[in-house]
Amino acid sequence: MSQQMTCKAEISRQLADAVWEVRLQLPQPVEFKAGQYLMVVMGERDKRPFSIASCPSNKSEWLLHIGATPDNSYAMEVLDKVRADGELEIDGPDGIAFYRQENTQPAVLIAGGTGFSYTYSILQQHLRLSPERPLTLYWGAKSLSDLYLHDELERLASQYEHFDYHPVVEDADNNWAYSIGLVHHAVMAREQSLPECEIYMAGRFEMIRVIRDDFVAKDVPLENLYGDALSFI
Repeated sequence: MSQQMTCKAEISRQLADAVWEVRLQLPQPVEFKAGQYLMVVMGERDKRPFSIASCPSNKSEWLLHIGATPDNSYAMEVLDKVRADGELEIDGPDGIAFYRQENTQPAVLIAGGTGFSYTYSILQQHLRLSPERPLTLYWGAKSLSDLYLHDELERLASQYEHFDYHPVVEDADNNWAYSIGLVHHAVMAREQSLPECEIYMAGRFEMIRVIRDDFVAKDVPLENLYGDALSFI
């Protein structure tokens, strides 16, 4: 159940050129489901959503991945508030696109940019509780430098037999071993049984709309698609 609370907050590390990890210390343990989000309360009518990047096993400390450039005041103002106040007022958890860990069909995670934080929470929960279930993570970004946990994901893919990691970038040199282009095009090219998969996705609304339309055209049932953006497009 969603609740409003004031948390201690700090920028714990810089993940990429324009991505920061924010660590929240909750005033009391709060349960959430992998793939849920919270709202940062900036004003009475100003609440800004961010996916919780943590594993649900950590009920007292939540992590956010916030992508912010100088021209993106929406996110930059949140980081400025963390730096200035050392705390954030949040409302959460919320969201209906959480991981259905009791299901057994293959799962596909699709992330664009910092939408990865949504899939990262799901991945951690998956590897902790059901690593025998086949799961593939597709992470799309402009370049390798934007895939800020790339090395960790490659390590996990080599460690867990049923986890596959496939990054997709728009621009790469000749040494790039993965796909180039749009992330969902790589999914359609590689997943031969896509209509039988459970698909979780996060990214810009425009991206999610295109994925939904292209996947439905490939006979993927709408009920197999999970993403909170689907409620708004």
